[in-house]
Amino acid sequence: MRILLLVGLAGLAASCSDKQPRGAAESDTGGTLVIAVPADPGSIFPPFAVTGHGRMIASQIYDHLADVGPEMNTIGDAGFVPQLAERWEWSDDSLSIAFHLSPRARWHDGRPVTSRDVKFTVGLYANPDLGGQTAEEHSRIDSVTTPDSLTVVYWFANRSPVQFLDAAAQVQILPAHLLEGIPVKSFREANPPLIGSGRFKLKRRDKGASGELVADSGNYRGRAKLDRVIWTVSTGATSPAARLLSGAADVFDAMRPEDVRDAARNETVRVVGLPGLDYVFVQFNLRDPASSQRPHPLFGDRELRRALAMSVDRAQVVRSILDTFALVAVGPTVRAYATTDSLVTQLPFDTVRAKRTLDSLGWTNRDSRIRTRGTRALAFTLIVPSSSTSRNRAAVLIQAQLARVGVQVDIEQMDNSAFYQRWSARKFDAAFGTWNMGSTPGATVQTWTTSGAAQSGYNFGSYSNPAFDVAVDSALSSTDPRRARELFTRAYRVINEDAPAMWIYEPKNLIGIHSRVNSVAMRRGAWWFGLADWSIPRGSRLARDEMPAAP
Repeated sequence: MRILLLVGLAGLAASCSDKQPRGAAESDTGGTLVIAVPADPGSIFPPFAVTGHGRMIASQIYDHLADVGPEMNTIGDAGFVPQLAERWEWSDDSLSIAFHLSPRARWHDGRPVTSRDVKFTVGLYANPDLGGQTAEEHSRIDSVTTPDSLTVVYWFANRSPVQFLDAAAQVQILPAHLLEGIPVKSFREANPPLIGSGRFKLKRRDKGASGELVADSGNYRGRAKLDRVIWTVSTGATSPAARLLSGAADVFDAMRPEDVRDAARNETVRVVGLPGLDYVFVQFNLRDPASSQRPHPLFGDRELRRALAMSVDRAQVVRSILDTFALVAVGPTVRAYATTDSLVTQLPFDTVRAKRTLDSLGWTNRDSRIRTRGTRALAFTLIVPSSSTSRNRAAVLIQAQLARVGVQVDIEQMDNSAFYQRWSARKFDAAFGTWNMGSTPGATVQTWTTSGAAQSGYNFGSYSNPAFDVAVDSALSSTDPRRARELFTRAYRVINEDAPAMWIYEPKNLIGIHSRVNSVAMRRGAWWFGLADWSIPRGSRLARDEMPAAP
């Protein structure tokens, strides 16, 4: 019965996730929280933090002006949680927002946070030479002015429902005094100092192994209740879930069905369910990896991509590897958004139609199991990150399903760093990727529109369709929720018909937490929201008994 209860929790609001151990007091502070992660988080410098764990760590070190609250509202400013900006006001015409910074805010090196830092950060993120994640969002900001050291004003040429989100919460503010001397094109190689204004500061990092955050004792938003947060990369035979279940870790945020079943028999671990904001997909590269000026010899053909998509039984894949802990994806979106219509569907699973299409394209398999056209075999390589057990299992099932229609798929596993390098460099045939959508479907711009196909974008497969672009842009500009939903539905139908990817699954976010840990309300897609207010009762057994503090 407990497993069924936990599965049900995945659809509940974030407020249901603040269970605390019996007898825990609100004044409990201190202790060390250990988070088990399956792979190195990658960059934790905000412009380049692209993994979920990279963003988790960055959000503890750096602050926004204001952040999206647990209710996930992104229209207007209702529900936003103040961070560096202690207050703000809109102009009468709604074309500017003035933010007033907290005079108590300090960088971790003791220097005050000023409006100069905000203006510098906005300019850096908007610079195309940086190659950061939010260039599109910053294109909607006309200019930024600094009337005084604690006031920064964002100006807009046009009204937009996400103006406040763009200004307050799309980027974490960076210290100008430490970074402005670095050439913009050199930031990735410059290894900039990781000094922020957040409630934790970075003490150490051993890439590929672990890292440690410590509470900023004089922080302007109050000292974190935890003394330390340690993340450890699980290597070898010990999985992150095994570390949690054995008491060697306190949190693991990607529990699989077998992990949840094990947790049901372990009284020291509880599982919290949140609606997921991730979707997992097999992306086709529409451009030739050897030369982006040419279409891919296979995937440049829309009809071939459609045939492959119709050859994969996504429902069977999801049932086999994730049981009821994931849903079949509906497109480059997630069901947690009100803008995602339940009527949106992918191309159907139909191997008869798929085989007929492949035959009509000249791909035949009269003399062998693998189809050929002329001297070319219908074969491609699918790259998969080795740290993702679910994606590796799914890759094998997809390989077998495509083999039944005469398509050869060679699976190439690689570590996270190598996978992302190949994927982002567009040196792949097909990639088993995943995106976290964040607080708004606006992330679709960078990952699937024509502007995102630029070298600085995240549309690594180079998909481009003006009809999709227009529908997404119109949806994001609409102040009418019903109209926005209609426009997004139109966009998803266009991209699903073009099949630049096979959308495989939308995992539910199941987080295992040691029962000694007092957590607070979590936010969909960002369970670490409010991590500084988590606590551990003094005197409870430490997961770190076998992990001494670093010198």
